[in-house]
Amino acid sequence: MDLGEFASAVGTEGPVTITGLGTRGGQVPGVRTVTAPAGIDWVQPDEMIVCCGAGTPVDELVAALAEHGQTVALPAGGTVGGALAVGHSDVRRLGYGPVRDVLLQARYVSAAGEVVKAGGPTVKNVSGFDLCRLLVGSRGTLGCMGEVIVRTRPLPPASQWYTGEATDPTGVFTTLYKPISVLWNGGQVWALLEGHEADLHEQSAAAGLRETDGPPMLPTGSRRSVAPSELAGQVGEFVAEVGVGVVHHAKPWSPPPRGEREAALAAAIKHELDPTGRLNPGVGV
Repeated sequence: MDLGEFASAVGTEGPVTITGLGTRGGQVPGVRTVTAPAGIDWVQPDEMIVCCGAGTPVDELVAALAEHGQTVALPAGGTVGGALAVGHSDVRRLGYGPVRDVLLQARYVSAAGEVVKAGGPTVKNVSGFDLCRLLVGSRGTLGCMGEVIVRTRPLPPASQWYTGEATDPTGVFTTLYKPISVLWNGGQVWALLEGHEADLHEQSAAAGLRETDGPPMLPTGSRRSVAPSELAGQVGEFVAEVGVGVVHHAKPWSPPPRGEREAALAAAIKHELDPTGRLNPGVGV
């Protein structure tokens, strides 16, 4: 499917939702579904960018980039468009940055059924309103991403997870030099280090850590941002991303309502880009 066919499928009237691999919530029940284009259009290793359909599986893109000694800072599983639409970074955000920084350009289908280009393949050539960052995390409520150009990054010479016991992760966090991820559950700490193997061994030894197969399973009850003091006595019920402020908790949680000004701004943007509310209706962002 090309962008023209995708735009025709989205159409100009009636509620519509995008379906991918269903790993990040899937389509809106009872609403007509369309599927975004998939496939890698081109890779420019020297420029560290890649162009692909939004329906391309993330794992497929990562495998293709590995042949060029590169990767992309998107959570594993699901599709590229789904990862961008949800906007949740994975546990490598500390070192890799947020998902919103990955997207350089998007060609998406608007609520009017038109193909619109937002952003540009190089940051220095982008000016004006940063629509790309609005699309990231909008859960498909502002536009249906069809084709994206995303930023890549070099694969490190070595990458290894380490772990150790810690009732306070501060010591480990401050000892390590530019860790990619530091996770903590109240009694144990995990750290992902990348770079030259000798440097990894030296850092981990200085922090009193040992090698481990990978990070812990993340609780799925809720994803929130709370002060460390609120986690006292909850060992094992959460995994916190140290230095990022994200806590994965076993218990459900409802975020506080938006402030009046923030809610008004979000409503104004939604009305401007989707005045009839046909894109992913009922999905909050």
